[in-house]
Amino acid sequence: MRVLFVEDSEVNRRVIKEMLRAGGIDMAEAEDGKVGLQMIEANDYDLILMDLRMPGMDGVTAIRHLRARADAKAQLPVIVLTADAGANIDVDCKDAGADAVLNKPVSMAALYEAIAGLMTQRSDNAVMLT
Repeated sequence: MRVLFVEDSEVNRRVIKEMLRAGGIDMAEAEDGKVGLQMIEANDYDLILMDLRMPGMDGVTAIRHLRARADAKAQLPVIVLTADAGANIDVDCKDAGADAVLNKPVSMAALYEAIAGLMTQRSDNAVMLT
């Protein structure tokens, strides 16, 4: 499995990378939404982890751009990882096209549960469509 983590904090990227590495998951990194979208264009990923508050292009805008694509990459599962505790964060993220929202600091168990749930859901949908 190959994951892209779009996050401006190098420390947060390092922590999540170690969590994923423990499960044998390869992680690429982007420091903002614009770079993340460029990496999605150039590479194949199974899942996107997205921070919300970043300089340049924020996470909600990046998710909207991803969902507006006309190819299969528009359907990549997106999990938002955020420290923002605003009342409408979940709604805003879901409206933009996020599949799940996890609050930072995220536990390894919660991260793996969200990933497994989305990947199982995607597999079930693929089986149903064939």
